[in-house]
Amino acid sequence: MELTELRGQLDEIDQQIVALYEKRMEICSQVADYKIETGKKVFDRAREQEKIRSVRALTHNDFNSTGVEELFEQIMSMSRKLQYQKLTAEGTSGKLPFIEVEDLDRLHARVVFQGAEGAYSQAAMQKFFGEEVHSFHVDTFRDAMGAIEDGSADYAVLPIENSTAGIVSEIYDLLTEYENYIVGEQIIKIEHCLIVVPGTKPEEIRTVYSHPQSLMQSARFLSEHADWQQVGMKNNAFAVRKIAEDKSHAEAAIASEYAAKYYGMEVLQKGINQSDTNSTRFIIVTNQKIFLKKANKISICLEVQHEAGSLYHVLSHFIYNHLNMTKIESRPIEDRNWEYRFFIDFEGNLADSAVKNALRGLREETRQLKILGNY
Repeated sequence: MELTELRGQLDEIDQQIVALYEKRMEICSQVADYKIETGKKVFDRAREQEKIRSVRALTHNDFNSTGVEELFEQIMSMSRKLQYQKLTAEGTSGKLPFIEVEDLDRLHARVVFQGAEGAYSQAAMQKFFGEEVHSFHVDTFRDAMGAIEDGSADYAVLPIENSTAGIVSEIYDLLTEYENYIVGEQIIKIEHCLIVVPGTKPEEIRTVYSHPQSLMQSARFLSEHADWQQVGMKNNAFAVRKIAEDKSHAEAAIASEYAAKYYGMEVLQKGINQSDTNSTRFIIVTNQKIFLKKANKISICLEVQHEAGSLYHVLSHFIYNHLNMTKIESRPIEDRNWEYRFFIDFEGNLADSAVKNALRGLREETRQLKILGNY
């Protein structure tokens, strides 16, 4: 038989498949009507698993059995999405517990940042809220999250990601632990400087202090000084404050030029981080469930079933609703070895119908879903 004839047969079969698919969707629409009336959930895991077993049993070899399983997983996934869409259109998707606001009250805000005067976090805070902002600083990221939880601060400014060194994993973990939410972000260009007590010569240095991320970002420069001991600090500004207090020519710090000026130290060399485009993204966090009317990025975290295909099916909600996913990270789940929680950023606003559809599906088909913020 010629190839054109075979392709013709395939075309006929494809037409039948499309017709049957549309017929199936019509029935799924009726199922959605029933669920709207009765309040039943869309996703019925036991029913779908039973369906998969039954259609696999209809095939005649292992290859087709696996293929049919994947095919029907997709068909049922599309059926659910149709039902979610209809539920949302009927106004039964449930209101999200977030309040839309026009803007943040930056003039009267009390803001906390981690570190000390001269920290990059302070620079990010002043760029977002203005230099006259009412602020105070704390020693740890956890202290900052606690300050907005107990009401002593309205907002916290926290570093979440560096373009060279990657994520600040502790911030991701704290976002799941605390009921605090992201309402903004600020990107700061990073230029690390080698800072010393005035009059110090390079050959006198024996120890360099900085945040572990900054040490990592300056690894190429530090590799040229392999005899220097590297000591991690909670914050770059703490490192500069330490050498200022110790007044030792054997010590140096890696931090911003602003930190050096603030503590009266000398910049021995500028731009020691290996990337000229090195930047850090800071998030603005509050304990209020609010989002800006003009917000266009959403951050969520979720947990999926620990089984093959779970994440694949969850991500399909972004594709179906034409939502652009811009980032995905994973973090270990405490007390569940080798299981992970996923953090996802995507474009959109909580008021958008496509976002509501996607979140409805994610809420029903994941173990746990938390909206971290819309900003």
